[in-house]
Amino acid sequence: MQSQAMTVDAYLAELPEDRRTALEAVRAVILANLDKDYEEGMQYGMIGYYVPHRVYPAGYHCDPKQPLPFVCLASQKNYMSLYMMSVYGDSELAAWFKSAWEQTGKKLDMGKSCIRFKKIQNLALEVIGEAIRRLPAERYIKFYESTLVNTRGAAKSKN
Repeated sequence: MQSQAMTVDAYLAELPEDRRTALEAVRAVILANLDKDYEEGMQYGMIGYYVPHRVYPAGYHCDPKQPLPFVCLASQKNYMSLYMMSVYGDSELAAWFKSAWEQTGKKLDMGKSCIRFKKIQNLALEVIGEAIRRLPAERYIKFYESTLVNTRGAAKSKN
């Protein structure tokens, strides 16, 4: 469910108390581990953490007017979601992430980049924090740009 809220505070205020409490707990972990070059705001109707244009002027290749997305946090219809594009795209980080999560004894409900949860107790918050800490903006930008080059190169070779 995409929110029309213009600020993070407005987004959180429109949620039921149990979801607001859960998202605020995840938000606190993200903010405590986020590199100084990322910013928090609303992006795609969710709470977004992104590389702002002042750091990465090119923006997101799908929509250069948008800053480069890093992590998003959302309340969906049937669950809450944490979108971690970095874990999806970086196979080394993804392997570490899944292994570290498994070691906590908690079940990981994850799609490509989406970690789904119904209760905060379902999350391995320390693993999420470490994953965010492992990818400062400068490293994320380099990874993102290498992915674009590889993707575009692969597309050209198919033609």
